[in-house]
Amino acid sequence: MADDSEWMKLPIDQKCEHKLWKARLHGYEEALKLFQRIDDEKSPEWSKYLGFIKKFVTDSNAVAQLKGLEAVLAYVENAHVAGRTTGEVVSGVVCKVFNQPKARAKELGLEICMMYIEIEKAEAVQEELLKGLDNKNPKIIVMCIETIRKALSEFGSKIVTLKPVVKVLPKLFESREKAVRDEAKLLAVEMYRWIRDALRPPLQNINSVQFKELEEEWVKLPPSAPKQTRFLRSQQDLKTKFEQAASSDGVDGDEDEEAPPEVDAYELLEAVEILSKLPKDFYEKIESKKWQERKEALEALEILVKNPKIESGDFGDVVRTLKKVIGKDTNVMLVAVAAKCVVGLATGLRKKFGTYACLVVPTILEKFKEKKPNVVQALQEAIDAVFLTTTLQNISEDVLAVMDNKNPSIKQQSSLFLSRSFRHCTPSTLPKSLLKPFCAALLKQINDSAPEVRDAAFEALGTALKVVGEKAVNPFLADVDKLKLDRIKECAEKIELAGGKKVAGGAEKKDVKSATKTAPVAEAPPAKPAAPQKKAPVAKAGGPPKKGKVAGGAGAKGKKAAVETKDVVETELSDEVCEEKASAVLPSSCMQLLDSGNWKERLASMEEFQKAVEQMEKSEMPCQALVRMLAKKPGWKETNFQVMQMKLHIVGLIAVKGNFSKTSALVVLECLVDKIGDVKCGIKSKEALTAIGEACSLPWTAEHVVSMAFAQKNPKNQAETLNWLANAMKEFGFSGINVKAFINNVKTALGATNPAVRTSAIALLGVMFLYMGAPLRMFFEDEKPALLTQIDAEFEKMQGQTPPAPFRGSIKKEGQDENEEAEEPDDEGGNDVMDLLPRSDIGEKITSDMVSKMSDKNWKIRKEGLDEVAAVINEAKFIQPNIGELPIALKARLGDSNKILLQQTLTILQQIATAMGPNIKQHVKNLGIPIITVLGDSKSNVRAAALTTLNAWVEQTGMKEWLEGEDLSEELKKENPFLRQEVLGWLAEKLPTLRTVPPDLMLCVPNLYSCLEDRNGDVRKKAQEALPTFMMHLGYEKMFKATNKLKTASKDQVVSLLEKARTNMPAKPAAPVKAADSKPAGGVKSAPASAKPQPPPAYDESEVSVPDSKQDPKKAKSAGAAAKGKGVIGKKAPIKSNAKEEEDKSGPIFTHVPNGKEQRIKDEKGLKVLKWNFTTPRDEYIEQLKTQMSSCSAKWLQDELFHLDFQHHIKALTAMIEHLEDEKDATINCLDLVLKWFTLRFFDTNTSVLMKALEYLKMLFTMLSRENYHLNEYEASSFIPYLVLKVGESKDVVRKDVRALLNMMCKVYPASKVFTFLMDGTKSKNSKQRAECLEELGCLIESYGMNVCQPTAAKALKEIAVHIGDRDNSVRNAALNTVVVVYNVCGDQVFKLIGNLSEKEMSMLEERIKRSAKKPAAAPVKQVEEKPQRSQGGHPNASLMRRPPLDEVPSKLNQSRSQNAHPEQSFPSIPREFQLDLDIIENDHTRVSEMPDLVQHKLDELLEPVLIPEPKIRAVSPHFDDMHNSIASTINFVVSQVASGDINTSIQALAQIDEVLRQEDKAEAMSGHIDQFLIATFMQLRLIYSTHMADERLDKDDIVRLYSCIIGNMISLFQMELLAREASMGVLKDLMHGLITLMLDSRVEDLEDGQQLIRSVNLLVVRVLEKSDQTNILSALLVLLQDSLLASASSPKFSELVMKCLWRMVRLLPESVNNINLDRILLDIHNFMKIFPKDKLKQLKSDIPLRTLKTLLHTLCRLTGPKILDHMTMIENKNESELETHLRRVVKHSLDQTSSKSDRETEKGANGMDELAAKSKVSDILAEIFKKIGSKENTKEGLTELYEYKQKYSDADIDPFLKNTSQFFQSYVERGLRMIELEREGKGRVQSSSSGISPQSADTFVPSSTITAPTIPTNGEEVKPAVYLERLKILRQRHGLENNSKQHDERPPLTSLLSKPSAPTVASSTDMLHSKLSQLKESREHYHQELESNQSHMQSSMGTTSSVTNLDDLKKRLERIKSNRK
Repeated sequence: MADDSEWMKLPIDQKCEHKLWKARLHGYEEALKLFQRIDDEKSPEWSKYLGFIKKFVTDSNAVAQLKGLEAVLAYVENAHVAGRTTGEVVSGVVCKVFNQPKARAKELGLEICMMYIEIEKAEAVQEELLKGLDNKNPKIIVMCIETIRKALSEFGSKIVTLKPVVKVLPKLFESREKAVRDEAKLLAVEMYRWIRDALRPPLQNINSVQFKELEEEWVKLPPSAPKQTRFLRSQQDLKTKFEQAASSDGVDGDEDEEAPPEVDAYELLEAVEILSKLPKDFYEKIESKKWQERKEALEALEILVKNPKIESGDFGDVVRTLKKVIGKDTNVMLVAVAAKCVVGLATGLRKKFGTYACLVVPTILEKFKEKKPNVVQALQEAIDAVFLTTTLQNISEDVLAVMDNKNPSIKQQSSLFLSRSFRHCTPSTLPKSLLKPFCAALLKQINDSAPEVRDAAFEALGTALKVVGEKAVNPFLADVDKLKLDRIKECAEKIELAGGKKVAGGAEKKDVKSATKTAPVAEAPPAKPAAPQKKAPVAKAGGPPKKGKVAGGAGAKGKKAAVETKDVVETELSDEVCEEKASAVLPSSCMQLLDSGNWKERLASMEEFQKAVEQMEKSEMPCQALVRMLAKKPGWKETNFQVMQMKLHIVGLIAVKGNFSKTSALVVLECLVDKIGDVKCGIKSKEALTAIGEACSLPWTAEHVVSMAFAQKNPKNQAETLNWLANAMKEFGFSGINVKAFINNVKTALGATNPAVRTSAIALLGVMFLYMGAPLRMFFEDEKPALLTQIDAEFEKMQGQTPPAPFRGSIKKEGQDENEEAEEPDDEGGNDVMDLLPRSDIGEKITSDMVSKMSDKNWKIRKEGLDEVAAVINEAKFIQPNIGELPIALKARLGDSNKILLQQTLTILQQIATAMGPNIKQHVKNLGIPIITVLGDSKSNVRAAALTTLNAWVEQTGMKEWLEGEDLSEELKKENPFLRQEVLGWLAEKLPTLRTVPPDLMLCVPNLYSCLEDRNGDVRKKAQEALPTFMMHLGYEKMFKATNKLKTASKDQVVSLLEKARTNMPAKPAAPVKAADSKPAGGVKSAPASAKPQPPPAYDESEVSVPDSKQDPKKAKSAGAAAKGKGVIGKKAPIKSNAKEEEDKSGPIFTHVPNGKEQRIKDEKGLKVLKWNFTTPRDEYIEQLKTQMSSCSAKWLQDELFHLDFQHHIKALTAMIEHLEDEKDATINCLDLVLKWFTLRFFDTNTSVLMKALEYLKMLFTMLSRENYHLNEYEASSFIPYLVLKVGESKDVVRKDVRALLNMMCKVYPASKVFTFLMDGTKSKNSKQRAECLEELGCLIESYGMNVCQPTAAKALKEIAVHIGDRDNSVRNAALNTVVVVYNVCGDQVFKLIGNLSEKEMSMLEERIKRSAKKPAAAPVKQVEEKPQRSQGGHPNASLMRRPPLDEVPSKLNQSRSQNAHPEQSFPSIPREFQLDLDIIENDHTRVSEMPDLVQHKLDELLEPVLIPEPKIRAVSPHFDDMHNSIASTINFVVSQVASGDINTSIQALAQIDEVLRQEDKAEAMSGHIDQFLIATFMQLRLIYSTHMADERLDKDDIVRLYSCIIGNMISLFQMELLAREASMGVLKDLMHGLITLMLDSRVEDLEDGQQLIRSVNLLVVRVLEKSDQTNILSALLVLLQDSLLASASSPKFSELVMKCLWRMVRLLPESVNNINLDRILLDIHNFMKIFPKDKLKQLKSDIPLRTLKTLLHTLCRLTGPKILDHMTMIENKNESELETHLRRVVKHSLDQTSSKSDRETEKGANGMDELAAKSKVSDILAEIFKKIGSKENTKEGLTELYEYKQKYSDADIDPFLKNTSQFFQSYVERGLRMIELEREGKGRVQSSSSGISPQSADTFVPSSTITAPTIPTNGEEVKPAVYLERLKILRQRHGLENNSKQHDERPPLTSLLSKPSAPTVASSTDMLHSKLSQLKESREHYHQELESNQSHMQSSMGTTSSVTNLDDLKKRLERIKSNRK
């Protein structure tokens, strides 16, 4: 029971992991209750179980496992993080649950899988289940199949992907286990329910008996479609819909249900690669003269293409071969076989065959001349199969080309093909632009003499009628007589469309009559969303020319459509009928006086006529009769202008008010043209023409008017006609204008002799240019240069102008009836203009000779071919799509190795794009995609040319064709960095301009994700730029879902980038101008206003109001009038909805929620919500803020605040500004949320929003200050850090506002805390931010005094002073200004606070202080108020008295610098605080009187504790117990405190860890945290070394205590081998670096317990070497040695100690070699030898590294033998490795040597470097040394080595080496050796200095307890007086005080006098020298004498005087100073 009582006390999560099964069982039960009890799915409690939830499932105890499964089910159902566990849990279920005997366990396992699917993890579950099918245990296989079956049954085939299941199904049927086969059968039946016959092909190869059984089962299944019964979490709305459908018993409910998607069997099949399987002699045989051989080749191909799914490849050659057989083979039997091969290829490749469609279609159509039925049938099947792989648009040109063929069979089969093709079309895929030419061609054929041609044409027209509806086809059948029209309709009734699709208008099941009535009604609903389309096109042309006739009047009802159609084709009436009809509606007097001889009577008659017309109803007006009456004698030859004007006015009136047909128009047009040039009647004539244009469409009217005008010879009429047309185009728009019809007339006008005609023609061309652009000029290139200049001038005038918005014609009149056509202008608009250009067919000019030239081996001939092609295209200017075999030839040249030809090919393709225009679409797949491939070229100029060509193509085709299919994704899949970055850059540019994209864009997403992780940085950058543009079309959800297929590591990275992209996602472009509803509702009069550009902020009102504006067309006028009254033009939103919107916004925007803020603070502290801390705002932060704001802000405001469009943010800010004063309390209540929202805006790039936000914030903080409100920590930490970010904004105006805000911030938040945030801001990478933060810090110190500095003034100033050396000029200036401000506040004390600066930086500061010329003021008032006690005990003006006169500043600076530098020679061991001042103080009694108090005062001030705690932006919450309730998180927290800057905090943390480490039972809790702990430890060591040791105000006892804690902890840790082995290589390397640096720190020796500390470190190093993982520590030491040898700043002592550690490791090798990963060690040695080859190692000053490496390798070889050569697996290029050569040599040598010699060598190596040196051959060493002396660079180093060598080997003879040298060289060597000897003797007598101040002198101490080598004096270990003596001599020499030549000869080498050759020491020596130079300038001679006199005193006294005595002496001297003062 004792055991029970123990585990019963444990928390739930620990029970669940307990080793006792009872404890686990109890834990699972409690966990189950807990999981059911937690309401919040985002509770942090869930995350605790993430790591071990799998163990619940895989529990070894069956009873506990059962309960664990129940708990897991509850967890998955309720936890939001459950999705992360899918893979591991389902894997556990499959392996450990499905094989259980208990049915309940299996049931729970299955339910867990189902629940994972429900929470959107279907793919992961399915993946694990499919893996389970490969398990050897049949029970598991059976359960996996059953789970898949149940998932499919409940969730349906949309959720459960069937393709992978279909793959494994045949294998399951082959299983030996009956249970598996039976379950597979059930699965197959279930799959058949969902995908029906698509399942048959994949199962064709299973056992026939099994297949028969399956078929029997399939027959029994109900025919009705299955329904989804269980739904994903995201499908709850669908679930509700299904439930409602189920509850309603009516039939309607069933009809609305979504049918399951039809699964294509093709998608379930595996693609087969057939190209490689083609017979090798296929192409030879197919060209054979024997038809049998050709047949064999075709039959072989036919067998291959019977595969239902073929893998894509380059089938160009195969298709060309088949084309040749079909077109030219004389054996018709082979033609049929070739056609079958085409069918197979098209069926197997599907859309991928589309590239080759244009090759074969013309040939097949031409071959229809063949009479044999079997051949015709094969050709029909072939062309039908090809059609399904492409679009009708792509092959339309080819089909239309053969429609005029003389052969009736070809015409018949072409029509029948069109009929069959139309059946597969929909109204959207058969637009009017395509239907128009087809209808025209078919209408010719219905009059053909051959009956079969007529029948086929009728059938095709009938099919088109059925597909798109009568309304779309009727305009093209206007001239067809009734009999033929009835025949077409009859054919339409008989047609059955493919797949039983619904036809336009739902007319499928009704007779034609009802169809006519219902079609428009049926089409009305889809039209509603298209409401914005009503605005007329501006830059693009509109719909077909006859659109206006169909929709006769505004708001015309559908039922009138048929009537209007008849009016359009009004028959011509006889004069008698006209007179009769006119008499019925006109007064009799009017009729009688029409032809009166008296003009006045005729005028009176016209007036009556006009009144009658004005009063007539539209339906009653006989338009043709009335206009014919007007033509009654004298008719249009009326001589009286008044009567004529009335007649023309009446014509216009009739056209406007009646159903005016083209027949009526033709009666009057000629007269109107005749009168258009008349001075008096011209205006009326133009008005009448305009009215007719509105009634009959401008294109038709213009065509007739222009032709009539130019049929006359009156230049006035011609000029005015052109003027009218130019004006009409502006009013009607360019929609449907048939330029071809009057372009010749315009050319005639340009050539007219009358200048007025020419001027009018040019003006008309200018208007046309607005719509057509540059292509228009092509028509007139042949004109005379003078005329062309005038045309160009007119075009230049129009350049950049936008055409005015049209307000007449179909735009005004069609109203609701045009909605269904709204989409069409997009299709036609851009194309219409291009279609007007006359195009020539160059197909015949592209000869086979030209093509063969282009593929020649000789590049010159290829160039000839390309030149010829370019010439043909240039000559043609505009070409038809038929360009023969040119695409294939050009495609081959895009891969040309000759880059010049490649670029020429690109230029030709660019020309083709311009010449062919939009028709180039059909070549995108076969020519366009290869252009993209060229973007991967390595030459930048080629890529640039390819991109230009690509853009030229896209300009003509649009992006749709490029994004369809897999081609683009295939290109992105290629791992070519150039290709990827160019394509992604191109997509990033193009995608934002598109409103919609094909769904195939999704195929590019996986490749986009791989680009995000590409090795190439540019590719990654481009991919990140493209990411938001993909997301704007595909949506975040889809793209996030696509990440599920990525690896976990990749997914995390990609998801974070997606989150970032989500915030930068561009908005989709607004609908084109035509969609924005520019037509004023008020009618024609307000038209000019609509032409003006509307102000941009349209926001969403237009979108919201669009559906409403369509509700009731009758209200349009009144609504428009109201809108006009308000001054709002062009909006049709009903007034009511606007009023309601205003009403909603009238209430308060913020609501006061009691204790709302307090609760939010509590939630954040308790980690219930995310802490507001991020580098860029992720989606979860935005959602969290949105949720929090929902309770305290108005709904409409929240919508605006979180809208994606920045305009809405501006609206929200405007409202917040308006409500600020009225809602102070509510604003303050939710201030934290408001400030958080503003932090999000700081990450936006929109300046307008940012400026508005800053404006609000200034008002807000002003209000807060006025209300005496103070920000709390929670509000400040979530806002100020992000405000500080914006202080680095590039725009001055923003920075100015942010600085103003920071100043205001100090009124509502303590300045000292703002200071901390600004200090963090100075660490930014943004130089502007650093500079501004530093300036702001200066302002704070100036305003609030030094108390504002946090954590202490010294620390803050040191950090500020660092920036004086910044590389950015503005940052340097800001830092200097801030230090100057501090100087003005506290005087010279600033020099102590800022620490050591380089000479350059100090001089800059000195100069800046001089220039500032500002006397330091007394402490600011604020400071005095905050700290009144500071002034006690001193003079009231103490701060003024501290400051010296300005002219004394330089000397003070020098003095301060001297204090901070190394000590003087005369007092080497005295602390620097007293070093330079004492003599001056003792001798100068006048100044001494004030000093002691000031010093005392300053010390008190510095040591005064700062009470304000140090705030951190991202600090860990202090609520330790609340936050860290688990062991791991507790350890994490304590470890993080180890690296604290506060010594006490760090000691406390170390004490806690030490307590854990000392108890063996608890120590294992540290497992997994070792690296973390060691990192924190060496970070603390670095902090002590660099900061604490240099800080004189810190108690050294505290530092010793901290060192002791660290070392004690580490020794405890490294006593436990298990924990010690967890330390990784990188961490061990840093740790050893820290420990060795500590051992070499001379300052530590000066500490009271310094020696003991060093001994402890030695002991610790031994422990680390012995107990760590031997591979890791050996690797770490090798890398550390490598770094120390590379680093110029590294001390030789450091490298030496690292090598000694390596010697120690070598000794341990015999015991540890079996545990070492030799592969890794050899890799590290290999890397070392790569950086330091043998030659380079020999060049080092010491040969110890080389010997160390050799010894290590020799030892490894001795211990492992030749096997060591097998351990080089990790080295990539072994052969290139110097290591392998060396090892082979050593192995070979070791075979001949005894092991004892090797051992002896190892031991010798380990004992020290003296013995190693003795082993070398004397001659080699000396030769090397003399070589160095002889070289200019290394001469001094060589002399030093020679001196040391002579010291070690006194009997060595160097005469042989000197004998052959010159006398000068010999004397130079002797002199050098003598100087070194003198120096070394001086060193021996002088005691070493240990001031403990400079880290650069840290390398003087060599510990001896661990490493036994003797400490011999080596070159330059310490800085001695000789250095200064030598330098003084140099100075004297420069100033002429010494004999130059003598000094030159006797001076010892400078390098030998320097303390060390390493960079840091040189720097420190330089600093010391500079500190002396400033004094030398004052009195050089005096200083020299003093130095000489002190030298002997120093040498005699330094050896005996200890540092303690010196300190006592200083104290005595201080006492003397004090007594003098008294």
